[in-house]
Amino acid sequence: MGNAGITRKLDWSLVAVWLVLVLLGWINIYASVHSAASPDLVTRPWKQIVWIVSAMVLAAVILFAFKPRLWEVISIPSYMVIVLLLVAVIFLGSDIKGSRSWLTFGPISFQPAEISKITTSLALASILGKTNFKLNNFRNWFITAITILLPAIAIIMEKETGSMLVYTGFLFVLYREGMSGWVLGFIFLSILLFIFTLTSPVWVPLAILTAAILIFFLIHYLQDRRSLRRKYKIRKTAGTAILAFLAGAAIIFLSDFAFNHILKDHQRGRIEVLLGLKEDPSGVGYNVNQSMIAIGSGGLFGKGYLQGTQTTYGFVPEQSTDFIFCTVGEEWGFVGCLIVIALYAFLIARILIDAESCREKFNRIYGYCVASIFFMHLIINVGMTIGLMPVIGIPLPLLSYGGSSLWGFTVLLFIFIALHRHENY
Repeated sequence: MGNAGITRKLDWSLVAVWLVLVLLGWINIYASVHSAASPDLVTRPWKQIVWIVSAMVLAAVILFAFKPRLWEVISIPSYMVIVLLLVAVIFLGSDIKGSRSWLTFGPISFQPAEISKITTSLALASILGKTNFKLNNFRNWFITAITILLPAIAIIMEKETGSMLVYTGFLFVLYREGMSGWVLGFIFLSILLFIFTLTSPVWVPLAILTAAILIFFLIHYLQDRRSLRRKYKIRKTAGTAILAFLAGAAIIFLSDFAFNHILKDHQRGRIEVLLGLKEDPSGVGYNVNQSMIAIGSGGLFGKGYLQGTQTTYGFVPEQSTDFIFCTVGEEWGFVGCLIVIALYAFLIARILIDAESCREKFNRIYGYCVASIFFMHLIINVGMTIGLMPVIGIPLPLLSYGGSSLWGFTVLLFIFIALHRHENY
């Protein structure tokens, strides 16, 4: 069919939205540092241009230089190499702003955590994509859990909490591949228990846990009452309910220990401000407070490009990286924010549609991994800037300043575009 046929089979809508987001990112990065007093004016926008051009080259190489089958072949070896690098970073990495997550080789620095999202997605697609592999026995569950937990635990030890939270998005992938909806429900319940344990007397989360388990048992009891194996199923449901209650009780009593003895002071402070346990507008709550002022001051249509006062005078720290959405809100307003979020929504929805059209399980599962990673980054970053999530330092995909982030998301996305094109071709 030739190269013309290959390019016709590309999902050009995904390529187009990637390009639009990247260009919007550069426009807002320039706006966030354009003040003459900013030391980053001379470097950041122009470095980002270099990274954008190199990302385009990476995308072209992935699409036209590599056979799509290569990604399945290297999925497990590349995963193991990156896990080893994640462990190495703990001991050899550079300490940057309290996080030991960067490896430095002369003038070059990179975060293995960014690459690990790609390799973990490929490894999950390879494992779950095997013929007759189903999440219905302990062995398969153990293999899947270890695949996700190994890099996640290493990232926690690097003090990269934000990157670790992205890994919870893989639960949506597991749900698509047959995981019970009750598992997702229990995870949501665990988050509620953690929050209520920190904000209420201990009897409140215990009462919530008890009510949830009773509802769970009642639903299954009503479903199984006409079953020929009713007694067996009721006993099994009762056993599951007891285990769930014990696990929930453990979460309640361990939450206080984890909060006070595992999380760092600044992490505890951010959670306390988020939950309203204390106010600290000039301390740990400063970033969020200034971010909300910037976004709120933008109104419906914004103050205009390069006219944002919060942006111009540098009131919001890390505005070109983790808080890039503040620039969008202040200078482009509510309408600009909606357009950016709509672009992400289209990107994620299109990936899922393409994934469902794939005949090969590996391609479908990898597509769901990609969509989940973009979704988690979007929810956490935007939630962080408007005060609905703790400040944990996580970039907005394709918009935030940084080469590692831009390259990582570009490779992640274009591998899927290449896999999907191969199916059509």
